[in-house]
Amino acid sequence: MERPTHSAVKTILLVDDVDDIRVTTRWFLTSFGFAVDAARTAEEALALFNPAIHDVVVTDNSMPGMTGAEMAHVIKMRSSSTPVLMYSGNPPDDRSSLDVVIQRPTHLLTLKEAVDKLLAAR
Repeated sequence: MERPTHSAVKTILLVDDVDDIRVTTRWFLTSFGFAVDAARTAEEALALFNPAIHDVVVTDNSMPGMTGAEMAHVIKMRSSSTPVLMYSGNPPDDRSSLDVVIQRPTHLLTLKEAVDKLLAAR
């Protein structure tokens, strides 16, 4: 699915291995007008990630294989200007590749407000 690179619609890459959380979060963010590409693993997300398309990355930390923090490091090496927001019940101690950390459980509006702030700062 190709999107114009300078579209008014902002695109989020959402990464979470828990289906219920990923589906609910995607639905919630889509309802505010975001385009959301979703991935179940960090490896899948890295294969999808394109800095010309994705305005922000929202990820869990604890996933099978690569953690969200490790994935954030790779994303920052590919595109240092792409903000990475961690939305996790188990955030890492090393947050050097993360722009924002939101500890779950929290209301999804907290996540949406943090995404808005990151996008406004770009």
